[in-house]
Amino acid sequence: MKKPASAVLILFAIVLFLAADTPSDRALKIHRKAIVIDTHADTLQRVLMGKQNIAQRTRSGHIDLPRMREGGLDAEFFALWIDSPFVGPAAVKRTLQLADAMSQVIEQSAGQMRLATTASDIENNARDGKLSALMGIEGGHAIDDDLGVLRAYHRMGVRYMTLTWSNANNWADSSGEAPKHNGLTGFGKDVVREMNRIGMIVDISHVSDKTFWDTMKVTTKPVIASHSSARALDDVPRNMQDDMLREVAKNGGVVGINFYSGFLSADFAKASNASRAARPSVPDLIKKYSGDLDRVAAERCLQYETMSPLPPPPFKVLIDHIDHVAKVAGVDHVGLGSDFDGVDSLPEGMRDVTDLPKITQALLDRGYSENDVTKILGGNFLRVLRAVTGK
Repeated sequence: MKKPASAVLILFAIVLFLAADTPSDRALKIHRKAIVIDTHADTLQRVLMGKQNIAQRTRSGHIDLPRMREGGLDAEFFALWIDSPFVGPAAVKRTLQLADAMSQVIEQSAGQMRLATTASDIENNARDGKLSALMGIEGGHAIDDDLGVLRAYHRMGVRYMTLTWSNANNWADSSGEAPKHNGLTGFGKDVVREMNRIGMIVDISHVSDKTFWDTMKVTTKPVIASHSSARALDDVPRNMQDDMLREVAKNGGVVGINFYSGFLSADFAKASNASRAARPSVPDLIKKYSGDLDRVAAERCLQYETMSPLPPPPFKVLIDHIDHVAKVAGVDHVGLGSDFDGVDSLPEGMRDVTDLPKITQALLDRGYSENDVTKILGGNFLRVLRAVTGK
């Protein structure tokens, strides 16, 4: 019996879709050969509060060690995210708790994962078939306005710090709030200088525009935006303007493209902002839980982990942002900063870390050379880490 023409066309379309969605042997070979680095994931929240053992395959979240191997991810920067309710000594305690969660992951990995603090560590671990774990602080209020605490974090192995999170602190303005200091205060500039001195990367994701420009005047080392995208394609304050991208290039830094749908698609951002307006505020949660910050944090994290009901943007928008930064700043100044486990929506086809090879395929399809793809996947960040740490 002859199949109807419509059925044949549908079958053909499905075959084409599956073929386009599966990386080629060439793409997989390039991806496996490269040292692939993601500069930001919030996975430690799942370890600390969800008591998840990510050394084993998990049913939720975007990252665990088995899936890291499947996705060809060699090194992950695990964020010590200090939410805005944690201030003063509570912020320091929270940072230590998350660092301890990182230690638990490495212990549970039974030798699969090692802590890395330098570019050489990442390279050596990759050569030995080991995964690399790196730590970055998200939110400068974690230092409790104390350079001694900053140095202590560095001795623990922390290798970057975002100067702010979505909240301003006592010395730097954030993109998430109205300005309080007109950028960096004098102490804020001292923080940047000290980070340069001790070998900790200055991360300008989340900062206000004025804080960014103040930082670029002070820093003597390359900076990163660990998880930001291009404002020219999605006009939200968390993304970077083209003149900022060019300044990062002049500085020798790298922008890690954020995979969050709201930072990739203006339409998604508009719809998402409308739906988020109904969520309880931080003061409301603090009142609800009588000041119990652990319970506040648990509900806040649940808000981010509950997947958005909004339809995600197409996969191509993620590649559009990588492509844009490569064209504006240069291919030496763009990388991957997924924000895995810290966002409620990823573009279509990007389910979790196992889908990273699709990026390699998409970049090859757009005409990027193997050498340039390797830079974007991790080579650019390796250069910055070596420049800042000296190793």
